[in-house]
Amino acid sequence: MTLQGSEVAALAKIVTVEQMQKIEKAADASGLSYTQMMENAGRSIAQRILEHWTRMDGKCVVILVGSGNNGGDGLVVGHYLHQAGAKVRAYLAKARAASDTNLNRLLEDNAEIVVASEDPNRVKLSEWVEEADFVVDAVLGTGFNLPLRGNAKSILDVVGLAVSGRKRKPIIIAVDCPSGLECDSGAAAEETLACDLTVTLAAAKPGLLTFPGADKVGKLFIGDIGIEDDLKEIDSVELELATAETVKPWVPARPKNAHKGTFGRAMIVAGSINYPGSAALAAIGAYRVGAGLVTLAVPAPVQMMLASQLMEATWIVLPDEMGVIAENAAEVLVQELENTQAVLLGPGFGREPSTAIFLQRLLGADDAKSRGKLGLVPADRKEVNKPELVIPCVVDADGLRLLAELSDWPKLLPPLSVLTPHPGEMAVLTQIAKEEIQKDRVNHAQQAAAKWGHVVVLKGAFTVIAEPGGKSAVLPFATPALARAGTGDVLAGVITGLRAQGVGPYEAAVLGSYLHGRAGELAAELVGSLAGVIASDVADSLSLAIAELNGGLSRI
Repeated sequence: MTLQGSEVAALAKIVTVEQMQKIEKAADASGLSYTQMMENAGRSIAQRILEHWTRMDGKCVVILVGSGNNGGDGLVVGHYLHQAGAKVRAYLAKARAASDTNLNRLLEDNAEIVVASEDPNRVKLSEWVEEADFVVDAVLGTGFNLPLRGNAKSILDVVGLAVSGRKRKPIIIAVDCPSGLECDSGAAAEETLACDLTVTLAAAKPGLLTFPGADKVGKLFIGDIGIEDDLKEIDSVELELATAETVKPWVPARPKNAHKGTFGRAMIVAGSINYPGSAALAAIGAYRVGAGLVTLAVPAPVQMMLASQLMEATWIVLPDEMGVIAENAAEVLVQELENTQAVLLGPGFGREPSTAIFLQRLLGADDAKSRGKLGLVPADRKEVNKPELVIPCVVDADGLRLLAELSDWPKLLPPLSVLTPHPGEMAVLTQIAKEEIQKDRVNHAQQAAAKWGHVVVLKGAFTVIAEPGGKSAVLPFATPALARAGTGDVLAGVITGLRAQGVGPYEAAVLGSYLHGRAGELAAELVGSLAGVIASDVADSLSLAIAELNGGLSRI
């Protein structure tokens, strides 16, 4: 199952295991005891279960209880599910102390308790799982490191076999993380259960958002254990999991007395004879997120192909050479930039020499005085007499690959431009192998943003956004619905449309990526298949994603 971004808690930080340990220690020192955190954790997880499955009367719940604090959290979950009417059974990997208050409370609830040592062949465990409506995995916590051994290994193995043999499988819920998953790396044991729901505690962990472990997580929620947001140890963490609540304030307002100029003009410089659709998809993305006017600057053959399909757009017909943007197109384009609030460069460009020279001239690569400004274009080695313009800029696709061929290219772009590479394009820009980038996506995005001075959107499952100051976010979407040609063009248009409306570069990148990811999920729901989604479906679902953030349209 994919993670559902619209269902993740607000203000969710992403912390390593070591950071989480320090956060808990600081919280304990500030007066929130470990005992109270455990109680809060178990209650929070039980509440989340009850929000999803409101009727627990007579339901059979098996709690898999490890020997550590994770097992203690599971015992608390069991107590609250018992109070909700469930029949609770607890299977202990190891006998717990007679003084364990959470175990004793569950005994007082008349829950069935079995210790693994009393069931050496795991017969009782197998019987319980075959009868269970819910299995709560509280065997191992975030501090686990591979390999998986002992009782934990045999318990998970037996549970997995019992679940696979059932026609109607039980709902599996992980406490903090699926047991057997390394919460820093995302590596996972073969026996790790594929969970329907994971309630991680206080903050998300990197391994829950990293494959292969992410495949075991199911829907991800952040459980509240009572730690205040302003606790220094968690407040100082700059890596966040983007949520509906965090991005909602960035959605541009739509005043009733608005006109098209209120929402800005987005210029889409895109397309070639072989890739005309890229320009169209980017334009639709910009319009769907509210840009007041979208102008496509494209080669003449592309304009002829698309004009009847995009009746809302205006056009700048660029000189072309055999259907690709010609060298002298920069001089035509610059005449229009003065009344533009954001510009997108790159989708569907192709990488022909004439287009490379066009980009070079547009960015003023041969003129030190024009660096970082669009609109000062050397033409025939002479500067065009135009005002200096610093226009919010987004660069995508072939634009990135052509950019990488220019010397000192980060300084050619307007400040805080938004770059939207997929891993292959990131490899070209950084000269680091794609495989290495994928091993540590967050770190590579952060380093690139700091080095280049621009906002980086590293696309892919769990898209990463980083800005030069150190702030960064991971998107909670990993869905094959977005694994389609053209979806990246839609995203680039979305971010450009938001920039045209005055949304800041980092905020536009995060909000745009959130809307794009959620639109992919909604598109899959509408067409009824992950395999059947195409890029235009994603573009058309953007309005649904915005409506969802805004709580729908008011009838009054």
